[in-house]
Amino acid sequence: MKMKLTRRTLQHTIALGMLGVLCATPALAQEKPKVALVMKSLANEFFRTMEDGAKAHQKANASQYTLVVNGIKDETDTAAQIKMVEQMVAQKIHALVIAPADSKALVPVIKSAIDKGVLVVNIDNQLDAAALKEKGIQVPFVGPDNRAGAKLVGDALAKQLKTGDKVGIIEGVSTTFNAQQRTLGYQDAMKAAGITVVGVQSGQWEIDKGNTVAAGMLREHPDLKALLAGNDSMALGAVAAVRTAGKTGQVLVVGYDNIGAIKPMLADGRVLATADQFGAKQAVFGIETALKAIAEKKTQSAMPAEVKTEVVLVTAASK
Repeated sequence: MKMKLTRRTLQHTIALGMLGVLCATPALAQEKPKVALVMKSLANEFFRTMEDGAKAHQKANASQYTLVVNGIKDETDTAAQIKMVEQMVAQKIHALVIAPADSKALVPVIKSAIDKGVLVVNIDNQLDAAALKEKGIQVPFVGPDNRAGAKLVGDALAKQLKTGDKVGIIEGVSTTFNAQQRTLGYQDAMKAAGITVVGVQSGQWEIDKGNTVAAGMLREHPDLKALLAGNDSMALGAVAAVRTAGKTGQVLVVGYDNIGAIKPMLADGRVLATADQFGAKQAVFGIETALKAIAEKKTQSAMPAEVKTEVVLVTAASK
């Protein structure tokens, strides 16, 4: 039996078809947010830990958001990180969580991302306040107080030294806010204990460069009693320099980050102390800050200015 397709029947059929399409596509209207995590050098164990923590969080919350992760090869390759941010924005991300390689140089590309509707959260290394103000943007910083964390480490070292002893500070990339703050924290502790800082030189967060700086300081100051490294990678380089100089046990070394490679050195005394700023959690806190803002439909300027995270002293005794 054939049905006669009247105009009324055709209209009814089209209406049912459109209803079916609408019912079948609610997911399109509720697209999962895409979050990008852009870090500094993945050659640094700290940032690999951060990456692992972020991926574990996304896996546990796969229905809530998608995650794109990337990092630069060299701690100082700011141009590569800027390009990386541009690529992420081109992929239509909803939020960017970034550990900037440079506190000032990344601000223009971050402003561009915000102008395109991307929510931005800053972790690890705080963006320069004056540069942000100049661009008329606010970017929440999710992370620890680096100066306070470094002072904890410096205070632990000071207990093993005496007034007038000489020490050297191996700083991270000098244009980064966290490197500057850690140096200030170390200086705060040394000043309070009456210990002399003979020099501050950049090891650019890297093992080899930290080694070179440490070796130079040991040659220039044969009576040096300690080396304060701005991160554990540079502390590893400093330990090697101390060994090469034949001064193991005579020159103390401290670091910052509590990476896996530093733990056996804490145990046997090659490193006196470090600070744990919980890199894996820091990335997750940044992601969760971004997701909360997306869920609440907040604009960039309505996000919190700062979310403080924990930093603790780590020594052989605290293990």
